[in-house]
Amino acid sequence: MTPGDSLQQGPFFVDTNVFLRYFTNDVPDQAAAVERLFLRAAAGDLQLVTNTMVLAELVWVLESYYRLSRPRVVEHVVAVASMDGLVMPESDIVVDALFAYADSNVDFVDAYNACWMKSRGLDHVATFDVKHYSRFEGLQMHSWAH
Repeated sequence: MTPGDSLQQGPFFVDTNVFLRYFTNDVPDQAAAVERLFLRAAAGDLQLVTNTMVLAELVWVLESYYRLSRPRVVEHVVAVASMDGLVMPESDIVVDALFAYADSNVDFVDAYNACWMKSRGLDHVATFDVKHYSRFEGLQMHSWAH
């Protein structure tokens, strides 16, 4: 099946590489196909879905491989999380985590975990990574290293 063929069924899971082609345009034909896909989803012709693991990988690849600054990474991933026609569970937590990642100088996954815990009323953390988690107000670290 080629891009655009019989896309009335679905929903369609969107993998990290699709977002990467769109943002980087490093494979122009694929980037153009992705843009058409996103426009169809925004128009309501089809539904796209993704998850937090895809966005975590997107953050990591944009930062480590493409060497984008944190503000640029946040800009791109917030655009994904708020995209018309894309369903992503816990997108509000992801957006909160993106801003914490940018503002607190912590890894995205640590920021996501802290925001996820707060969204569920959890404030005790079993971790050896006290340095990062201590940057989040209201969290109590517990380390059994001693």
